[in-house]
Amino acid sequence: MTDTISTDDILGKVTEIFREIFDEDDLVLTMDSTADDIDKWDSLNHISIIIACEMRFKVKFQTAEIESLKDVGELVDLIRSKQSQ
Repeated sequence: MTDTISTDDILGKVTEIFREIFDEDDLVLTMDSTADDIDKWDSLNHISIIIACEMRFKVKFQTAEIESLKDVGELVDLIRSKQSQ
């Protein structure tokens, strides 16, 4: 049986990643946050986010999974699903 991390814990760690990448210590993410909500969230930063998440959570995303993400909540759910495999 594997230990599963809670959605809130994943969101907290994803928030830490975003704060590092965007250099904004007070950045607040919600499950509904999108690239439109964060000024500096461009394609290059998006790649940095994905790589940082793969490293932090020890998961590997498929290109199709990354392309289908609509918001932070979907990223959190994807990470959670990968960790339970």
